[in-house]
Amino acid sequence: MNNFLTANNVVKQFANHLALDKVSIHVPEGSIFGLLGPNGAGKTTLIRIITQITAPDQGEILFRGKKMTMEDIYHIGYLPEERGLYKKMKVGEQALYLVQLKGMSRAEGLKKLKYWFEKFEIQSWWDKKVEELSKGMAQKVQFIVTVLHDPKLLIFDEPFTGFDPINTNLVKNEILRLRDNGATIVFSTHIMASVEELCDHIALIEKGKNILEGNIDEVRARFKPDTYELKFRGDLQNLRNALHSGIDVQEEPTRGDIGHLILKQQSRMPVREMVSAINSTVDIISFEEVIPSMNDIFIRAVEGSQSHSITSKTESHE
Repeated sequence: MNNFLTANNVVKQFANHLALDKVSIHVPEGSIFGLLGPNGAGKTTLIRIITQITAPDQGEILFRGKKMTMEDIYHIGYLPEERGLYKKMKVGEQALYLVQLKGMSRAEGLKKLKYWFEKFEIQSWWDKKVEELSKGMAQKVQFIVTVLHDPKLLIFDEPFTGFDPINTNLVKNEILRLRDNGATIVFSTHIMASVEELCDHIALIEKGKNILEGNIDEVRARFKPDTYELKFRGDLQNLRNALHSGIDVQEEPTRGDIGHLILKQQSRMPVREMVSAINSTVDIISFEEVIPSMNDIFIRAVEGSQSHSITSKTESHE
């Protein structure tokens, strides 16, 4: 798969703060790419460099395989975390002004805005001032303005802020539709459930450094804890006797005559052997591998990075 957007060894220093330390990301074309990290990790700084709001001290940004230029900005739609609507302007007037800044004619802008306002059921907001809108309502307007000119690259920084569950679902479906129609999307959020629902690939940044990148299924497989969930009917003690000594058995609350165990491999044992041992002593109702959530992976990766950083600093002082 071709990379639509690439950041190569990007460095950015602010006074005494190293915001980005040789950060690289590779965003495949036609994908939703999750740019993740704790607060202050450097995500927004990287986004501002990609959108040419600021420049890197070192490194480069490639857009469709070539060094990004100011002309490429017209092919980008950017929804920043800090919203920027003018509170005293009317909603329709402002939306039309913003889309004309992106190169659209007034007539084309009006036509497309009418389509989107109807789609999001906000026609009645056209003549309201922005200051009259709730945070979620203003967010809808900014989302529309971001996607209206059909950009090839969309960057959403915390796009669900201020939305109730219904409008969050509405915008999620639009993001998926935009990807399916050919857009490449960079998506920055703290909501790991949204990452699991939407993202094809991720990069995790911590304290200005890459600590994890890859296809989301491959990343989850990398963090698998070799743990299985078993529900069964039969004698628990016979099952324990049949299991390999390298398997840690954790008993979970039962319902009726159904046993419930968490089995964690302490040493490698082929799954078929484990299943065969279980099947020889009890009736299996279900047997499933436990796959870590993105929230678990996020916490483990960040904590692992912090522990490594502390160890490295300790060793350097010895």
